[in-house]
Amino acid sequence: MTKRMLWMLAVVVAFIAILGSVKFFQIRKGMAQGASFQPPPEAVTTTVAKQEQWDTTLSAIGTVAAVNGVTVSADLPGIIEQITFDSGRSVNKGDVLVRLNARQEQAQLAAAESQRELSRVNLGRMQGLMNSAVISRSMYDQSAAELKQAEARAGEIRASIERKTIRAPFAGVLGIRQVNLGQYLNGGSPIVSLQALQPVYVNFTVPQQELGRLTAGTEVQVTPDNAGAAETGRIAAFDSIIDETMRNARVQAVFDNRSGRLRPGMFVEAQLSRGTSMPVITLPTSSISYAPFGDSVFIVENVKGPDGKSFRGVRQQFVKLSGSRGDQVGVISGVKPGEEVVSSGVFKLRPGAAVVVNNTIQPGNNPAPKPEDS
Repeated sequence: MTKRMLWMLAVVVAFIAILGSVKFFQIRKGMAQGASFQPPPEAVTTTVAKQEQWDTTLSAIGTVAAVNGVTVSADLPGIIEQITFDSGRSVNKGDVLVRLNARQEQAQLAAAESQRELSRVNLGRMQGLMNSAVISRSMYDQSAAELKQAEARAGEIRASIERKTIRAPFAGVLGIRQVNLGQYLNGGSPIVSLQALQPVYVNFTVPQQELGRLTAGTEVQVTPDNAGAAETGRIAAFDSIIDETMRNARVQAVFDNRSGRLRPGMFVEAQLSRGTSMPVITLPTSSISYAPFGDSVFIVENVKGPDGKSFRGVRQQFVKLSGSRGDQVGVISGVKPGEEVVSSGVFKLRPGAAVVVNNTIQPGNNPAPKPEDS
């Protein structure tokens, strides 16, 4: 009985050993096949790196501000009797915008003018009586003072009436009307916005280390948020202090704005020329793989696989950028002229990946693109 059990145990152990050997060689063969597996090549487009001279520019975000801009408001309280403007209309300096009811002031003016005439007649009588030595000099002086008081009172009322006629303080473009006929206005209540649009200011900030490269009169180009052609202006002034938080300096440029496209409060992108040029490698913007740890490109070259065979693959190369121009981006370092750089499809690549180049359709690579209207 014991001999039979030992024999059965030996058979089971042998069976397990044979089965384990078979599985071991199967797994070993699978691992060898996995190690030698080469994924299919990725289809990409490429471009040959070229060196060009680029003018060095500084980009900044700016805001448009009117040279003259106010919210026209009522100086004195009153009821609106007449509105003489339309929203969005251009006006000249001194044009009447709103008239407030001034009947009470006009009645007071009539009474004051009557009192002034009476004071003038009394002063004439006092002059004759004083010349005849009937009255003293002090009585004459009192009549003269009463005349001056009457004239001042009439002038005060006349000024109040004039203040109830609200005029444009300068030439410009009106905004949307904020009042209605018959409405009661308190002193200081807004009536309409008035902005002078020619010229306009563009305010932006630059790093403090850039101040030494900029001077009054430096040309500035801005592109409004609604696209279109760039507007050209010149730096007019620098702020006298530096922002302690960001260490930036505020700069103000003036623009003729003959087209009228720049409106107060508008967001614009400003480009300032530093007056020098530098050599850069120009690549399509789609060539760059942007990442928090650094920007990179993929360069196509012959790569050796694990089996020692060569194939067309990519090498990841970190680069330093200098800015963009249209569809292009400037590379300062990391890429040499003549190298073949992947221009599209970088998002699906990894270092050493096999690629197949298909340049039938190329991404945009124009320094001054003109997109069609949609």
